[in-house]
Amino acid sequence: MEKQAIEKALDTIRPGLRADGGDVVLMDVSDSGQVLVKLTGSCGGCPFSTMTLKNSIEATLKKMVPGVTSVVSV
Repeated sequence: MEKQAIEKALDTIRPGLRADGGDVVLMDVSDSGQVLVKLTGSCGGCPFSTMTLKNSIEATLKKMVPGVTSVVSV
């Protein structure tokens, strides 16, 4: 799976995260399609970070990048 495609998809999400003082950093991608990300800034400690991770980041990546199976925050 191409990290460049994942970064491009994350770029569609970043403006919303940055508007709230946060961001997402791509850490790694496994052969099985698991994407490891780090939520930074205000997103890192936000009580809604799990919801953001699953409902926004994971949903967008699965839609835009074939082969993404899950997104995990590290």
